[in-house]
Amino acid sequence: MRIGERKYSSLILIITHLASLFLPIAVLTYTEDNPFWVAITAILLPMGFYMMFVSLAKRSGVMVLWSLPFVFFSAFQIVLSYLFGESIIAADMFLNVLTTNPGEATELLSNIYPSVILVILLYIPLQIIAYMHVRRKVKVSDVVRRRLFVSGGSAFILGLCTLFFGCWGEIRHVLRDEVFPINVSYNLGLSISETIKISNYEDSSAGFTFDAVRTHNPAQREVYVLYIGEASRAESWSLYGAERETNPRLSQLEGINVYSSITTQSNTTHKSVPMILSSIHTSEHEELYRRKGILALFNEAGFTTYFISNQSPQGAMIDKLANQADHVEYLDDPRLDMQLVDRMNQIIKSSTSDKIFIVLHAYGSHFSYHQRYPREFAQYLPDDDVAITRNNIEMIRNAYDNSILYTDYVLAEAINSLASYSDLCSAFFFCSDHGEDLMDDERRRFLHSSPTVTYYQLHVPALTWFSEQYAANFADKVISATVNLDAPATTYSVFHTIADIAAISSPHVNTEASLVSSEFDYSATRYYLDDHNNAAPLDDEIGITSRDMTMFENAGIEL
Repeated sequence: MRIGERKYSSLILIITHLASLFLPIAVLTYTEDNPFWVAITAILLPMGFYMMFVSLAKRSGVMVLWSLPFVFFSAFQIVLSYLFGESIIAADMFLNVLTTNPGEATELLSNIYPSVILVILLYIPLQIIAYMHVRRKVKVSDVVRRRLFVSGGSAFILGLCTLFFGCWGEIRHVLRDEVFPINVSYNLGLSISETIKISNYEDSSAGFTFDAVRTHNPAQREVYVLYIGEASRAESWSLYGAERETNPRLSQLEGINVYSSITTQSNTTHKSVPMILSSIHTSEHEELYRRKGILALFNEAGFTTYFISNQSPQGAMIDKLANQADHVEYLDDPRLDMQLVDRMNQIIKSSTSDKIFIVLHAYGSHFSYHQRYPREFAQYLPDDDVAITRNNIEMIRNAYDNSILYTDYVLAEAINSLASYSDLCSAFFFCSDHGEDLMDDERRRFLHSSPTVTYYQLHVPALTWFSEQYAANFADKVISATVNLDAPATTYSVFHTIADIAAISSPHVNTEASLVSSEFDYSATRYYLDDHNNAAPLDDEIGITSRDMTMFENAGIEL
């Protein structure tokens, strides 16, 4: 390659590289709908920085290769924008990457292949060409480098001016939340901090005790079951008004109490489930790493405890709390949730303990929905396992509703199984960890874990059931369970309800949050744990739109 051609090719590489880095910024400028000065700042600062950065080395390929972290952020952001339609890479996104098992990741990636193909075609060739430029010692002229640096520096300084003069009073918010990739770097740091806290959990919680005592000990054998659902949204349950009959079994069962107004504390499994298993309030997130969980509470109260999961170990906080059980099991393939009920029955029949507590962690309606139920439950067709596109939404929704239909069967079988043991003082509590978006409106939102939440992700189904022996021993709790059907609760209530069901008292058990207590506090504010682990009231400050508020009103839920 001649010198002139090398200079030309190096300039093309730099311009193309800058354009690829600017692409997610352009997308975010369109989707985030920020105030004018915030939008201008979010364009000028990164654009200026990138231009100065690529001008630092004489060899054109060197700074392209050194830009690899920015390339990773950009590619990740494009995939996220394709999936959710808006918002930056949240700290929860990084934690999801760390805690999602390879099988789940493969399922998702294989169904969002248009965005994956785009980032591969956009970024991989540039890295290959940059490597070739380094090997061939292709250089950028000093004139081009100087112009890039001056132009970039001017844009950067102008961006600082718009930041300080146009965004005064919100500078920290703009940098932390709106300027890509500063916001993503902050979120990455937060996720690393959370990962370190999780890894140190055994030490940080070692001295904790619930000081648990039983307030009543029935003469009969006791079995209490907490069933944690996955990505099951109330909107798709016929018990909550869905048009499709997705709950034919549960709707025919006598004695179940369906709670109409439960909202999740988080739309991510790796945060929602640990909070369900913990006594902490939404506003006490740091306490999560200092306290033990529901299984340790039942251990202290004299129960033999089991944690049975249909999901794989994730190396996350869920596993830490699960390991406090006397017995921990992760079921093998095909990982259909009826396996949980079969294992529950085996435990009840084989255990010699008079006091048993079982946590069942289901796969539920986790994507890919098509794989979450046996084919005999494929009532809504077609339900093919297809790519996530608008054209395929009917099949995707069919598969999701089939998964709810299967959940209905599994829950009914679990309750009927417990009812078949006439000598048991038993109770069953089901609650989903969060809901799910299914491209329900013009926003075209899909899945969960998005940085901004929707009604579909927030409103979750929950129910209780009690045996005749339990009702005889705890009539007041059974009555309260029916009185509190419309209680304005969040998943914070799960820990305190199941503890109260088992008549376990502790300084860390809050009966004002228990759905089986006459002391339930109807005046308490609902909180949601945002991406930065701050407790926020459920209002428009966390991204809930007027459309979502209308959905809550239609469901009879007052926020």
